[in-house]
Parts: sequence; C-alpha cells; structure tokens
Amino acid sequence: MSLSQWALVGFALWTLSVVLFTVGFPRISAILRGEAKPSSFDASVPHGSERYRRSMRAHANCVENLPIFASLVLLGSLLGMSGELFQITAFAVLPARILQSVAHIASGRSRAVLVRFVFFSVQLVAFALMGGLLVARGLR
Repeated sequence: MSLSQWALVGFALWTLSVVLFTVGFPRISAILRGEAKPSSFDASVPHGSERYRRSMRAHANCVENLPIFASLVLLGSLLGMSGELFQITAFAVLPARILQSVAHIASGRSRAVLVRFVFFSVQLVAFALMGGLLVARGLR
C-alpha cells in the first residue's frame, strides 16, 4: 500500500476510535447501568458534559472530512500518483487530523480552539495541494 492509502486507513480508524471511545462507550455504559435508554440520545437535544458534546462534534468533523480525503486518495491511487509530494502531503493529513480531534475534545478554551484551527488549516492546505496535483495530472 502507498503512504497515502495508509493515511486513509489511519483516518478511517481514527474516526472509528473517536466515536467508540468518546461517544460510544459512555453511551453503552449508561445504557448497561440502566441510567439511559437506547432512545435517549436524540442528537437535536444537548446532553452529556461539555467534553462529551465536544467529542460528538469532533467525530462529526472527522466524518465530514473523511469523504473528501478518501476521494483525493482514491483518485490519486487510480491515477498512479506515486510522487513524493502527493504521498507526503496525504500522509501529513493524518497527524493533523488526530491533533485537531485531540485539541477539540480536550478543551473549548480559546487557545485550544486556535490549536484546532491550525491543524484544520493544515488539512485544508493539504487537500488543496492534493487536488491541485490531481488536476495537474489530469491536464497532462
């Protein structure tokens, strides 16, 4: 597998980990302890701690960005984008995504929001660069 494909697998596994460990297990535990019903987690109603709500938003952000990243990586794979710039740029998305999620879950304070924004910006720049490289390949 290429570096970009490994990054895609990592992104998908990170997204799964975020939901399992920060949202899923607390919900399942509450249900098993009899503190909540399975139907008591209406997304339109705020519930849980602030950290829990940040975790839900961090997971949603992963889910929103995974299709964009997957599209870029998979198209790159189809077009044989094996060059270092594409591969390293794709791989840089993974630590930026993880660090953004960790900052998001850890705190809602201004400094954490700024850190989260920086790591999100890294991902956006990487997506734009990957897209540009794909367009350049398509124009050849």
